[in-house]
Order: sequence, then structure tokens, then C-alpha cells
Amino acid sequence: MIQQVSAVCQQQTELNKLRLAHSEPSFQSLFQERIGQQPQQGVRLSRHAQERAQQRGIQMTPGLMHDLEASVEKASAKGARDIVVISPEQAFIVNVPSRLVITAMTTEEMKENVFTNIDGAVIL
Repeated sequence: MIQQVSAVCQQQTELNKLRLAHSEPSFQSLFQERIGQQPQQGVRLSRHAQERAQQRGIQMTPGLMHDLEASVEKASAKGARDIVVISPEQAFIVNVPSRLVITAMTTEEMKENVFTNIDGAVIL
């Protein structure tokens, strides 16, 4: 009797292996595979940052965007999560993992502000 149960269990295990081998991949495995193949590139501006940049006359030039991207890369390599990027004319708060600029301000506005929840700074 024990041998019969063992044989049935063995057959069931083999059937399960065959089903898994021929089944379609799960959503999670496809999602993880896709994320691994397509690293996130570029820095994006939140709606708030877009509004602030426009209100404050900050031109988001390709050169500035390149500088922000380079700053995020440096901060990411050091393990930073939220940074302030400071240039002679403006400053930006950036969430490094999402590569998202949270807000933008001029250096004049920066003088009286206190930055909180920041774990890194990049000076341009």
C-alpha cells in the first residue's frame, strides 16, 4: 500500500513538473523580466516641478536635463534616495529611485529655505 501511494505521489510530481514546463509565464515573471531588460532612463519632471519651473522662469534645457541625469546617476551610485541638486542659478529636489524631479526653485528662493528629508546633495 505504501508503495502504491509513493508511486502515485511520484506520478503527480512528474505531472506537475510537465504542467509548469508547458504553462505560460506568470504576469509577475514577465514584468520582472521586462523591468530587467529596460532600465529606466532619463529624468522626468513631476507636474508640480513643471509648474514651479514655469512660474519661476527656469528653462529646462537639454543641457540642464543632462546635468540632472548625471547628478541622479552619481547619487544613485552612492545609495542616495532623495537629493537636492544645486546649480548657480537654481536648485531641484529629486527622488533618485524614481528619477523624478519633485520641485524646482531659483537660488534666491533657496536662500531662506530649509531642505528636509534629503540624504544627499549634488553641486553643479
